[in-house]
Amino acid sequence: MGEVHGSDAVTPGGPSQETRSDTVGVGPWQGAWPTGDRYDPDLLAHGDSRNVVDRYRYWTREAIVADLDAFRHPFGVAIENFAHDMNIGSVVRTANAFGADEVHIVGRRRWNRRGAMVTDRYQHIRYHPDAGALRAWTDERGVPLVGVDNLPGSVPLETYDLPRRCILLFGQEGPGLSETARDACSAVLSISQFGSTRSMNAGAAAAVAMHAWVRRHVFEQAPRPDGAGPDLRPRR
Repeated sequence: MGEVHGSDAVTPGGPSQETRSDTVGVGPWQGAWPTGDRYDPDLLAHGDSRNVVDRYRYWTREAIVADLDAFRHPFGVAIENFAHDMNIGSVVRTANAFGADEVHIVGRRRWNRRGAMVTDRYQHIRYHPDAGALRAWTDERGVPLVGVDNLPGSVPLETYDLPRRCILLFGQEGPGLSETARDACSAVLSISQFGSTRSMNAGAAAAVAMHAWVRRHVFEQAPRPDGAGPDLRPRR
């Protein structure tokens, strides 16, 4: 089964507007320090160069995670990891940007965190040994597992009505979804493409699919029914 690891506004004029030449962010807090457990004394004293939005400047990691937990969206993303796929970090970073509930890593526990840009510190990560274990986890909670891969018989993402509660499952770069993963999904969706390449980068595909969920359930942009979309055949 899976194993989880994870996890007001700054007063205007308080942060120093000067930053060190080799960093980004804000400098030490100027004037009387703000009070409250959310603030990190070390950051207030030395500045905050982390990759966080202004709202979270000088906050502790724990305070940021707790605040994000109150607003996370009810969808998760999962990605297979059998070859130390460097796209996983990008998927984690995008999941954080779109407010995904959790990231599920299927297969190897070790993964390349460089592309995450430290966002994994604020994101809940859950591990599953294989796609079967992930499917068992989703079945226990009644959460649909939706695969994303350009496979024969897949349904266009652009016409599919994504469930509000779901987990979007992606394969690793190159082979895509494993056969076990495909069998575990209630549906497999494809992203419409119009160029010469057979597929797009796994991290890019994950971003497209997550944004489709945001458009559907945050902006209430329902897709057209199957068959009512545009003619996707290439034109000269």
